[in-house]
Amino acid sequence: MNILVVRTDKLGDFITALPAMYVLKQHDPKNRIIACVAPLNKTLAQSCNFIDEVIVDDSGSLFELVSKLKKAKIDASITLFSNTRVAIAQFLARITHRIAPATKIAQIFYTKRVVQRRSEVKMAEFEYNLELTKALFSDINLEYKKPLLEFEDAKKIYDVFCINNDIDREVVAFHVGFGGSSDANFTLDEYEILIREVVKEGKYQVVLTFGPDEKELYEEMQNRLYDVNAVFYLSLEGLVYFAKLVSSFKLFVSTSTGTYHVASLVGTPTMTFFADNLFASSKRWKSVGEEGLQKHFMIPSDKEKREELFAKVKAELSEI
Repeated sequence: MNILVVRTDKLGDFITALPAMYVLKQHDPKNRIIACVAPLNKTLAQSCNFIDEVIVDDSGSLFELVSKLKKAKIDASITLFSNTRVAIAQFLARITHRIAPATKIAQIFYTKRVVQRRSEVKMAEFEYNLELTKALFSDINLEYKKPLLEFEDAKKIYDVFCINNDIDREVVAFHVGFGGSSDANFTLDEYEILIREVVKEGKYQVVLTFGPDEKELYEEMQNRLYDVNAVFYLSLEGLVYFAKLVSSFKLFVSTSTGTYHVASLVGTPTMTFFADNLFASSKRWKSVGEEGLQKHFMIPSDKEKREELFAKVKAELSEI
């Protein structure tokens, strides 16, 4: 069966779709898994051995997307997060079985609509995605391997990075930017204190990572930490290279954003900061890796409670 799985939003959202694609492939290895993704996620999708084909929705012509879907000869589709564009495209491509959550006006274009009420946050986003696969195969096994994504050449990538940056200790990485849709984060002043705390202990090499669109932040942190033995890494080699590199880090510290999900996807321990509300909490946005390797902190809006949390995070970092 040719099965289309649609998740065309941001990086972290796409990663929450990967367990669903994996279990669909495991259910029957003859299933051909076709992922419809945003351009940003193309190379990461192509690196997953449980995805057979990648269709990129670049938000161009609707009929161009319809043409791509028709060429894939799709038997059934599962749209994990829908919008009107992808719903109409599947309808026009005449995909026989079209499954999606029963939300928004776009649901009228699907043949099977599943009530989930994700706003109630009864489970994590990736678990809601997994549940949708039951609408196609009621007996599907929802267990998946962890880490879900591994690379044969990851160690080589890391070793070269260490040689080029004179790193001779395990790496604790900080990603201080907000990223795509994170709702809470520590300030740069607070991050500076945390970074200096780890450097002071002298046990680990600190690496600060920045996305390709964060050059100003990259330069600001260099100015702030000019006297600190830290490596400042502006990621220009692409998402797959970044995933390979991060997979060898001791710890990845960040807000709840796409880079956190990448780190968890490849099995790296994470320390992550979330907003203190249900919709943006770790209950909804915990990542797809081993839960025991994820440390979640909710940043409260109350100043006194925030200071207490910051002291706790600082203490934990000094003890790793």
